[in-house]
Amino acid sequence: MGGRYDFLNYDEEGFEVFEGERADFPANFNDQAFSPRIGIVYQPIQPVSLYANFNRSFSPNNARTREGEVIEPERGTQFEVGIKAEWGKLAATLVAYQITKSNVLRVDPLDDDFSIPIGEVRSRGLEFDIGGEVLPGWNIIASTFVNDSVITRGDEFNPEGNLLENAPGVGASLWTTYEHQSGRFQGLGGGLGLFYVGNREAAIPNDFVLPDYLRVDASLFYRRKHWNVQLNFKNLFNTRYFEGNVAGLTLVGAPFTVQGTVSVQF
Repeated sequence: MGGRYDFLNYDEEGFEVFEGERADFPANFNDQAFSPRIGIVYQPIQPVSLYANFNRSFSPNNARTREGEVIEPERGTQFEVGIKAEWGKLAATLVAYQITKSNVLRVDPLDDDFSIPIGEVRSRGLEFDIGGEVLPGWNIIASTFVNDSVITRGDEFNPEGNLLENAPGVGASLWTTYEHQSGRFQGLGGGLGLFYVGNREAAIPNDFVLPDYLRVDASLFYRRKHWNVQLNFKNLFNTRYFEGNVAGLTLVGAPFTVQGTVSVQF
Protein backbone atom coordinates (compact mmCIF):
# COMPACT_ATOMS: atom_id res chain seq x y z
CA MET A 1 0.00 0.00 0.00
CA GLY A 2 1.09 3.54 -0.62
CA GLY A 3 -0.21 7.00 -1.23
CA ARG A 4 0.64 10.45 -2.41
CA TYR A 5 -0.85 13.81 -1.44
CA ASP A 6 -0.65 16.71 -3.93
CA PHE A 7 -1.15 20.39 -3.13
CA LEU A 8 -1.62 22.76 -6.08
CA ASN A 9 -1.51 26.55 -5.82
CA TYR A 10 -2.00 28.15 -9.24
CA ASP A 11 -1.50 31.91 -9.65
CA GLU A 12 -1.28 33.55 -13.07
CA GLU A 13 -1.60 37.00 -14.57
CA GLY A 14 -1.83 37.22 -18.34
CA PHE A 15 -3.64 38.72 -21.29
CA GLU A 16 -4.55 37.97 -24.89
CA VAL A 17 -4.83 40.47 -27.76
CA PHE A 18 -7.72 39.54 -30.04
CA GLU A 19 -8.77 41.73 -32.98
CA GLY A 20 -6.87 44.64 -31.52
CA GLU A 21 -8.47 44.44 -28.08
CA ARG A 22 -6.77 43.30 -24.88
CA ALA A 23 -8.48 40.70 -22.72
CA ASP A 24 -7.03 40.01 -19.25
CA PHE A 25 -7.27 36.52 -17.79
CA PRO A 26 -5.96 36.39 -14.24
CA ALA A 27 -6.36 33.05 -12.47
CA ASN A 28 -5.83 31.91 -8.93
CA PHE A 29 -7.07 28.61 -7.54
CA ASN A 30 -6.05 25.90 -5.14
CA ASP A 31 -6.55 22.17 -5.39
CA GLN A 32 -5.44 19.06 -3.56
CA ALA A 33 -5.84 15.33 -3.96
CA PHE A 34 -4.87 12.10 -2.27
CA SER A 35 -3.82 9.31 -4.67
CA PRO A 36 -3.78 5.85 -3.08
CA ARG A 37 -2.03 2.76 -4.47
CA ILE A 38 -2.97 -0.74 -3.36
CA GLY A 39 -1.60 -4.02 -4.72
CA ILE A 40 -1.53 -7.71 -3.88
CA VAL A 41 0.51 -10.63 -5.24
CA TYR A 42 -0.19 -14.35 -4.76
CA GLN A 43 2.24 -17.06 -5.84
CA PRO A 44 0.40 -20.42 -6.10
CA ILE A 45 3.55 -22.14 -7.40
CA GLN A 46 7.10 -20.85 -7.62
CA PRO A 47 7.21 -19.83 -11.31
CA VAL A 48 3.71 -18.26 -11.38
CA SER A 49 2.50 -15.04 -9.74
CA LEU A 50 -1.05 -13.65 -9.73
CA TYR A 51 -1.48 -9.97 -8.96
CA ALA A 52 -4.03 -7.17 -8.77
CA ASN A 53 -3.65 -3.47 -8.13
CA PHE A 54 -5.64 -0.27 -7.87
CA ASN A 55 -4.40 3.31 -8.02
CA ARG A 56 -5.53 6.84 -8.57
CA SER A 57 -3.66 9.74 -10.20
CA PHE A 58 -3.75 13.53 -10.17
CA SER A 59 -2.01 15.81 -12.67
CA PRO A 60 -2.38 19.60 -13.23
CA ASN A 61 -3.22 20.50 -16.82
CA ASN A 62 -1.67 24.01 -16.85
CA ALA A 63 -3.78 24.95 -19.89
CA ARG A 64 -6.56 27.37 -20.76
CA THR A 65 -9.66 27.36 -22.91
CA ARG A 66 -10.04 30.05 -25.54
CA GLU A 67 -12.42 31.83 -23.12
CA GLY A 68 -9.50 32.15 -20.69
CA GLU A 69 -10.72 29.57 -18.20
CA VAL A 70 -8.11 27.38 -16.51
CA ILE A 71 -8.77 23.69 -17.15
CA GLU A 72 -9.19 21.58 -14.04
CA PRO A 73 -6.51 18.95 -13.22
CA GLU A 74 -6.69 15.52 -14.81
CA ARG A 75 -7.73 12.71 -12.46
CA GLY A 76 -7.50 9.01 -13.14
CA THR A 77 -8.45 5.63 -11.68
CA GLN A 78 -6.86 2.34 -12.75
CA PHE A 79 -7.70 -1.30 -12.04
CA GLU A 80 -5.35 -4.04 -13.21
CA VAL A 81 -5.11 -7.81 -12.81
CA GLY A 82 -2.50 -10.08 -14.30
CA ILE A 83 -0.44 -13.22 -14.25
CA LYS A 84 3.33 -13.55 -14.57
CA ALA A 85 5.14 -16.78 -15.30
CA GLU A 86 8.74 -17.89 -15.88
CA TRP A 87 10.13 -20.91 -17.72
CA GLY A 88 13.89 -21.11 -17.54
CA LYS A 89 15.16 -17.91 -19.17
CA LEU A 90 11.75 -16.93 -20.60
CA ALA A 91 9.20 -14.74 -18.80
CA ALA A 92 5.63 -13.88 -19.83
CA THR A 93 2.96 -11.49 -18.54
CA LEU A 94 -0.78 -11.31 -19.30
CA VAL A 95 -2.60 -8.20 -18.06
CA ALA A 96 -6.20 -6.96 -18.10
CA TYR A 97 -6.86 -3.32 -17.20
CA GLN A 98 -9.38 -0.51 -17.05
CA ILE A 99 -8.32 3.14 -16.83
CA THR A 100 -10.77 6.01 -16.38
CA LYS A 101 -9.64 9.64 -16.67
CA SER A 102 -11.43 12.97 -16.41
CA ASN A 103 -10.46 16.38 -17.84
CA VAL A 104 -8.23 14.88 -20.54
CA LEU A 105 -6.76 17.62 -22.74
CA ARG A 106 -7.15 17.83 -26.49
CA VAL A 107 -6.54 20.66 -28.97
CA ASP A 108 -9.47 23.03 -29.37
CA PRO A 109 -10.95 22.30 -32.83
CA LEU A 110 -11.89 25.99 -33.21
CA ASP A 111 -8.48 27.40 -32.21
CA ASP A 112 -5.40 25.18 -32.02
CA ASP A 113 -3.64 27.70 -29.76
CA PHE A 114 -5.91 26.55 -26.93
CA SER A 115 -7.15 23.31 -25.39
CA ILE A 116 -10.46 21.84 -24.28
CA PRO A 117 -11.08 19.06 -21.75
CA ILE A 118 -12.82 15.78 -22.47
CA GLY A 119 -15.19 15.09 -19.59
CA GLU A 120 -14.30 11.43 -19.13
CA VAL A 121 -12.57 8.70 -21.13
CA ARG A 122 -12.28 4.99 -20.43
CA SER A 123 -9.67 2.56 -21.71
CA ARG A 124 -10.09 -1.20 -21.40
CA GLY A 125 -7.74 -3.77 -22.77
CA LEU A 126 -5.50 -6.81 -22.62
CA GLU A 127 -1.71 -6.95 -23.00
CA PHE A 128 0.56 -9.95 -23.45
CA ASP A 129 4.36 -9.82 -23.30
CA ILE A 130 6.99 -12.53 -23.53
CA GLY A 131 10.75 -12.22 -23.60
CA GLY A 132 14.02 -13.87 -22.80
CA GLU A 133 16.61 -16.26 -24.20
CA VAL A 134 15.15 -19.07 -26.33
CA LEU A 135 18.50 -20.71 -27.05
CA PRO A 136 22.09 -19.63 -26.26
CA GLY A 137 22.59 -16.35 -28.13
CA TRP A 138 18.99 -16.16 -29.40
CA ASN A 139 16.78 -13.61 -27.63
CA ILE A 140 13.23 -12.45 -28.29
CA ILE A 141 10.92 -9.72 -27.04
CA ALA A 142 7.30 -9.97 -28.25
CA SER A 143 4.11 -8.20 -27.25
CA THR A 144 0.54 -7.71 -28.39
CA PHE A 145 -2.47 -5.79 -27.14
CA VAL A 146 -6.13 -5.00 -27.72
CA ASN A 147 -7.45 -1.69 -26.41
CA ASP A 148 -10.76 0.17 -26.44
CA SER A 149 -10.42 3.88 -25.58
CA VAL A 150 -13.79 5.63 -25.70
CA ILE A 151 -15.36 8.90 -24.51
CA THR A 152 -17.83 8.08 -21.75
CA ARG A 153 -18.80 11.66 -20.80
CA GLY A 154 -18.64 14.29 -23.50
CA ASP A 155 -20.15 17.41 -25.03
CA GLU A 156 -20.81 18.90 -28.47
CA PHE A 157 -17.10 18.85 -29.33
CA ASN A 158 -16.43 15.47 -27.72
CA PRO A 159 -19.40 13.20 -28.52
CA GLU A 160 -19.93 10.26 -26.18
CA GLY A 161 -19.10 6.91 -27.73
CA ASN A 162 -16.35 8.33 -29.97
CA LEU A 163 -12.92 6.70 -29.82
CA LEU A 164 -9.90 8.70 -28.70
CA GLU A 165 -7.49 10.13 -31.24
CA ASN A 166 -4.34 8.17 -32.09
CA ALA A 167 -5.37 5.17 -29.95
CA PRO A 168 -5.05 1.93 -31.96
CA GLY A 169 -7.43 -0.87 -31.10
CA VAL A 170 -4.81 -3.55 -31.74
CA GLY A 171 -1.04 -3.73 -32.04
CA ALA A 172 1.87 -6.14 -31.85
CA SER A 173 5.66 -6.20 -32.00
CA LEU A 174 8.44 -8.74 -32.23
CA TRP A 175 12.17 -8.10 -31.86
CA THR A 176 14.62 -10.97 -32.08
CA THR A 177 18.41 -11.05 -32.10
CA TYR A 178 21.07 -13.71 -32.49
CA GLU A 179 24.72 -13.41 -31.48
CA HIS A 180 27.44 -16.01 -32.12
CA GLN A 181 28.66 -17.30 -28.77
CA SER A 182 31.99 -18.87 -29.74
CA GLY A 183 34.46 -19.46 -32.56
CA ARG A 184 35.89 -17.02 -35.04
CA PHE A 185 32.54 -15.18 -35.37
CA GLN A 186 31.98 -14.72 -31.65
CA GLY A 187 30.28 -11.38 -30.99
CA LEU A 188 28.84 -11.09 -34.51
CA GLY A 189 25.09 -10.91 -34.67
CA GLY A 190 21.97 -9.36 -36.08
CA GLY A 191 18.39 -8.53 -35.24
CA LEU A 192 15.01 -8.27 -36.91
CA GLY A 193 11.93 -6.42 -35.69
CA LEU A 194 8.29 -6.33 -36.79
CA PHE A 195 6.00 -3.58 -35.53
CA TYR A 196 2.27 -3.58 -36.30
CA VAL A 197 -0.13 -0.76 -35.40
CA GLY A 198 -3.85 -1.01 -36.13
CA ASN A 199 -6.29 1.58 -37.43
CA ARG A 200 -6.56 4.78 -35.40
CA GLU A 201 -9.10 7.56 -35.30
CA ALA A 202 -7.37 10.81 -36.24
CA ALA A 203 -10.09 13.23 -35.17
CA ILE A 204 -12.97 13.80 -32.79
CA PRO A 205 -15.76 13.47 -33.95
CA ASN A 206 -14.58 10.22 -35.56
CA ASP A 207 -14.61 11.03 -39.27
CA PHE A 208 -10.98 10.42 -40.28
CA VAL A 209 -9.20 7.08 -39.89
CA LEU A 210 -5.46 6.50 -40.17
CA PRO A 211 -4.79 3.05 -41.74
CA ASP A 212 -2.87 0.27 -40.04
CA TYR A 213 0.74 -0.45 -40.94
CA LEU A 214 3.53 -2.97 -40.51
CA ARG A 215 7.09 -1.64 -40.19
CA VAL A 216 10.22 -3.77 -40.37
CA ASP A 217 13.53 -2.84 -38.68
CA ALA A 218 16.84 -4.71 -38.64
CA SER A 219 20.33 -4.46 -37.20
CA LEU A 220 23.85 -5.87 -37.60
CA PHE A 221 26.43 -5.69 -34.83
CA TYR A 222 29.85 -6.89 -33.76
CA ARG A 223 30.71 -6.90 -30.07
CA ARG A 224 34.02 -7.40 -28.37
CA LYS A 225 35.04 -7.00 -24.76
CA HIS A 226 35.46 -3.23 -24.73
CA TRP A 227 33.88 -2.01 -27.96
CA ASN A 228 30.82 -2.42 -30.15
CA VAL A 229 30.01 -1.55 -33.78
CA GLN A 230 26.38 -1.52 -34.88
CA LEU A 231 24.26 -0.66 -37.93
CA ASN A 232 20.52 -0.06 -37.45
CA PHE A 233 18.15 -0.21 -40.42
CA LYS A 234 14.85 1.49 -39.64
CA ASN A 235 11.80 1.00 -41.87
CA LEU A 236 13.75 -1.52 -43.92
CA PHE A 237 11.24 -1.69 -46.79
CA ASN A 238 10.55 2.06 -46.87
CA THR A 239 6.92 1.56 -45.88
CA ARG A 240 4.79 4.68 -46.09
CA TYR A 241 2.76 5.04 -42.93
CA PHE A 242 1.26 7.65 -40.61
CA GLU A 243 2.37 7.95 -37.00
CA GLY A 244 -0.60 10.01 -35.83
CA ASN A 245 -2.53 13.24 -36.06
CA VAL A 246 -1.55 16.23 -33.89
CA ALA A 247 -3.40 19.58 -33.96
CA GLY A 248 -4.86 18.77 -37.36
CA LEU A 249 -1.51 17.74 -38.86
CA THR A 250 -1.01 14.14 -39.98
CA LEU A 251 2.54 13.02 -39.18
CA VAL A 252 4.18 10.80 -41.78
CA GLY A 253 6.52 8.07 -40.50
CA ALA A 254 10.24 8.31 -41.23
CA PRO A 255 11.42 6.62 -44.46
CA PHE A 256 14.18 4.01 -44.72
CA THR A 257 16.98 5.15 -42.41
CA VAL A 258 20.45 3.78 -41.68
CA GLN A 259 22.19 4.67 -38.43
CA GLY A 260 25.68 3.57 -37.45
CA THR A 261 27.20 3.66 -33.96
CA VAL A 262 30.59 2.83 -32.45
CA SER A 263 30.92 2.59 -28.67
CA VAL A 264 33.90 1.98 -26.41
CA GLN A 265 33.85 1.00 -22.74
CA PHE A 266 36.81 1.70 -20.47
